[in-house]
Amino acid sequence: MNFTEIDREDFRNLLHEISEAYMPFGKYGPDNYPPRGVPLTDLPPEYYSWFAERGWPKGRLGELMAMISEIKSTGADHVFEPMRRARGGRVPVRKRRPDTDF
Repeated sequence: MNFTEIDREDFRNLLHEISEAYMPFGKYGPDNYPPRGVPLTDLPPEYYSWFAERGWPKGRLGELMAMISEIKSTGADHVFEPMRRARGGRVPVRKRRPDTDF
């Protein structure tokens, strides 16, 4: 989809659909991030790069992930901030370093 050709209402509907989409499998799925997995908007860019190189999942999930990747790559990640705030903030996906005494 070319984002220069999308109208405002279609973009609003797309953002609503994205706001309700969670990663259903894998490293960021519900097994590791219960109950629904990580929201697609909070997946790290490296994860999107991996899928872009190896292929997107089939179906609507892959389409949404490809669109989110394109939005993020253009530097427009700020469009996801209202949906993050509505969920209570970004879901942390980086593993915390263990505290060490030096």
